[in-house]
Amino acid sequence: MIDTLRLTAEAANDLLTAGEVSSDELFSAYLAAIGERDPELHAYLHVCDDSPGEGIPIAIKDVIGTKGVPTTAGSKILENYVPVFDSTVAARCKARGLRLLGKTNTDEFAMGSSTENSAYGPSRNPWDPARVPGGSGGGSAAAVSGGLAPWALGSDTGGSIKQPAALCGHVGLRPTYGTVSRYGVVAFASSLDQVGPVAKNVRDCAFLYSVIAGRDENDSTTVDVPAVELPTLEDLKGLRIGVPKEMNEAEGIEPGVTAAVRAAIELAESLGAEVGECSLPRSVEYGVACYYLVAPAEASSNLGRYDGARYGLRSDGADFREMLMNTRHDGFGDEPKRRIMIGTYALSSGYYDAYYGKAQRVRTMIRREHADVFEKFDLIVSPTSPTVAFKLGEKAGNPLAMYLNDLLTIPSCMAGLPGMNIPAGLSEGLPVGLQLIGPQFSENTLFRAGHALEQAIGFDIVPERLR
Repeated sequence: MIDTLRLTAEAANDLLTAGEVSSDELFSAYLAAIGERDPELHAYLHVCDDSPGEGIPIAIKDVIGTKGVPTTAGSKILENYVPVFDSTVAARCKARGLRLLGKTNTDEFAMGSSTENSAYGPSRNPWDPARVPGGSGGGSAAAVSGGLAPWALGSDTGGSIKQPAALCGHVGLRPTYGTVSRYGVVAFASSLDQVGPVAKNVRDCAFLYSVIAGRDENDSTTVDVPAVELPTLEDLKGLRIGVPKEMNEAEGIEPGVTAAVRAAIELAESLGAEVGECSLPRSVEYGVACYYLVAPAEASSNLGRYDGARYGLRSDGADFREMLMNTRHDGFGDEPKRRIMIGTYALSSGYYDAYYGKAQRVRTMIRREHADVFEKFDLIVSPTSPTVAFKLGEKAGNPLAMYLNDLLTIPSCMAGLPGMNIPAGLSEGLPVGLQLIGPQFSENTLFRAGHALEQAIGFDIVPERLR
C-alpha cells in the first residue's frame, strides 16, 4: 500500500524506476487519498481523473494556466475559463512526465493570507481543520501536507508560498525574481509574482525548482540560472548566517514561534555556521506599507483585462459600459475590489508621486538595505509567520490584521530575493516555520542550509491527527 502522507517525490521516483509501482498505481493512490480527505480539506478546485505522463503526480495552484483544465484564479469572474495553452511551468512539468492531479484552491487572484478569499470556499489546515492553511496558496500547502499530492506548484507575491508552508509544516521556495517564467500565469502584481515549488522536503523542493527554472523567451524578465545542486551535506561549516533583530523581535511574534526559531538558530551554530546579529530596520518598518501600494497599483492595471467581453464571466447590461460594470460587480470578490480601489487611487493624477512613486523609492531602499546585509552574511533567518495557523474566520473581518501575517515575508519579496520555509518545530501542536533568505541566485545555498537543518531538526511532516 502506498502511504501518500509520507511518500516523498524522490522516493516515489525510486519506486517507479525500480518498477515496484507503475505510474498509474501511483496516480490512483493519490486520487484515492483526495477522495478520502479532500471533502474535509478542500485543497482542490478541480481534480483530473487522468492525465498524460509516466512520472510523478503533481498539483498546481489555480492561478497557473493549464491547457484544457480549468484555471479560475479562485474567482467567479473566471469560473468557466479553460486555457487553450499551457503556462511555461506547466509545460515544463509535462515535458518531464509529471502528471497533473488537479488545480489547488487559492485566495482570489492570489490576494490573501488564509485562502478564505477564494470564491469557492476556504481550504483547511490538515493539522487542524478548524484552522487556515495560510494563503494565498493554501490549497497547494494543504494538498502536500495532507498527503493529497507529493509536491505542488505555488505562486508567491508577498509570501504566498512561504507562509502556507510555515502554517502547514513543509518546505516552500520563493525563487529569485526572474528565475522562473510567469508566462501563462494569471497576473496579480507583475514585478513581484513568482512561481515556486511546494514540497515535503528540501531535496524534492530543489528538484522541482530545477524542472521549472530557467530562461523563457515568452517572459522577458527571465534569466539563465545556475545549475541546481541537490543537497547532500549535513553540516553548515563556513556558512555565515545573519539574524535580523527586527525580524526576530517584531511585535506580534508568538512566544512559541520565537522559541522554535531560536532553537533552530542554535542548532545551526552547532552544525558549524557562524551566526551573528544584523539589522533591517527600514525594510521591516516600511515593507508592508510599501507592498500595499505597489502590489495593488499593479493589480489595478492587470485586472483591468476582465471586462466580460473576451473570456470569463459576462453579466447582462443595456450597453457595453453597464455590462462591464455588472460583470466586475458580480465577478470580483471583496478583496480584489479593495485592492483595485487602493491601486487605482495610488496611480491617479495628483497622487501618483505621493504614493506609488514614493513606494518605489522605498522599494529601492529595501533592496539596498538587504544588499548591505549580504556583504557580511550568506543567509539571514527569521520566523516565516509571526504566528502558527489561526482559526478560520479569526481575521477575516480585519484586513489590516490579515495583511500583517506577511510582515516577515514581504521585505525580501520586495527586494526580489529568494526565500525558503522549512519546519522548525511545533508550538501548541501546530507547525512553526523558519525562513531562510539569501541574495539573488543563492538557491543552492538555501538548499544546502535547509537540508542540513531539516536533517538535524527531524520534524515529522505528517500532521499528528493523521498519523
